[in-house]
Amino acid sequence: MASELLSAAVVLALVIDPLGNVPIVNAMLAGLPVARRRLVIVRECAIAFATLALFMVFGRKFLDLMHLSETSVSIAGGVILFMIAIRMVFAHPEGVLGMPRRDGEPLIVPLAVPLIAGPSAIATVMLMASREPEKIGMWGAALTAAMAFATIVLLAGAKLQEWLGEHAMHAIERLLGLILTAVAVEMLLAGIKTFVEGL
Repeated sequence: MASELLSAAVVLALVIDPLGNVPIVNAMLAGLPVARRRLVIVRECAIAFATLALFMVFGRKFLDLMHLSETSVSIAGGVILFMIAIRMVFAHPEGVLGMPRRDGEPLIVPLAVPLIAGPSAIATVMLMASREPEKIGMWGAALTAAMAFATIVLLAGAKLQEWLGEHAMHAIERLLGLILTAVAVEMLLAGIKTFVEGL
């Protein structure tokens, strides 16, 4: 149980990718005072958490409403996750989502959604909840832990970037990208296996 919770929290933390988002968040909020920057980060992380929690709780109903199978979500989530992982390994100046840098204070878009609560994170929480709905409490705890970690990392982002430097930040992001690539492939293979077994 504890190992499954830890595993889910780690996967969600990798998918949310706070370390990879640090340079983008720092650039977006560069013009704000330090106190305001912290408030914006906490607010956007709370919005992202609420978004992911909604998809986790109502994901099954959403899939039924849209007539989507778990297999299609697994394959689609794996593809999106793989594309993001590749962008993490082969770093882009615009970040993993190719988001343009904006001036001013972001509200919901693009920081909370899709930077923190991106399509891969949404697909992952929906898949967790729809595959094993009886473990929704554990998935909720894993999401809470992952978002708490992401919030702490983003709050410490300016210091992290200053202490580690650009090269170290890119190296860490590429390492996390490699791990995420394996997670994406596993998700794809699980979806393809289910699809083949259903033929």
